[in-house]
Amino acid sequence: MDSSNHWYGHAHILSAYCGFDPAKPPRIAGVLQHGWNVLHGFGPGHEPPLGFVKFVWSDVARRRGHAIGWRDFSVIGSPWAYLLQQETEQPTKREGTIFYPFHTWEQGSVEGDHKELIAAIRATETGPVTICLYWIEYDMADVRGAYEDAGFRVICHGQRGTLWQGTNTRFLHGQLAELRKHERVASNRLSTALFYGASVGCEVGIYGPAMDFVEDRGGFDAKDYVQRLFPDLHKPFVDRDLMTALTREELGLDNILSPAELTFELGWSTR
Repeated sequence: MDSSNHWYGHAHILSAYCGFDPAKPPRIAGVLQHGWNVLHGFGPGHEPPLGFVKFVWSDVARRRGHAIGWRDFSVIGSPWAYLLQQETEQPTKREGTIFYPFHTWEQGSVEGDHKELIAAIRATETGPVTICLYWIEYDMADVRGAYEDAGFRVICHGQRGTLWQGTNTRFLHGQLAELRKHERVASNRLSTALFYGASVGCEVGIYGPAMDFVEDRGGFDAKDYVQRLFPDLHKPFVDRDLMTALTREELGLDNILSPAELTFELGWSTR
């Protein structure tokens, strides 16, 4: 199994949906899209080997992949979509905004002014604010401290894991619980978390200094391209109907398979 299939507990969620042990998910016969991007669903340096099935969330990702000559796609919907099928309890109260600052990753870094972002959040949000940092920034005392000193609640969903080690297999369960507590979800970049929030009824906002990758991402940064492609999304208060429609498409909420169908697609039917 490609180790990225375990990131964020994706394989564990799919295993539970199909009736297998979520603590020991079977080997997925291919590579699973692990996050949203404006390209084909797979990140830089993570091109699935030729002949391996590319399990993507949406037909949009498949079409983008076909546009660059890739094949062997299977559209199955996002693990998040299957989590929503399993975790159906709705919140009794929502309050405030959860904000996801654009973050670095394990093999790169970003640069930007967190103080400028804090000022933008203060100028926009009227209710309580929760800042959710990626684990790398959360472990940076100066970054975490800047948001704490601003009076924000600061949290982290945990680590996605590396080579099957350190994975918070309930990463998305915790994220879902947090999103359902808030009226709004916002970020300074269009990102996976915003689609997740929109899927559970959060109002969406995209504003503030966008920050930049320090290293060359080979076209995967795409900050300016995303802004040109989705101009109506880059504002503090995004039209709810527009975001809802885009979310259904990008997360594959209408591509959910039955447990038997998903079991077959992932290569688990012989178990």
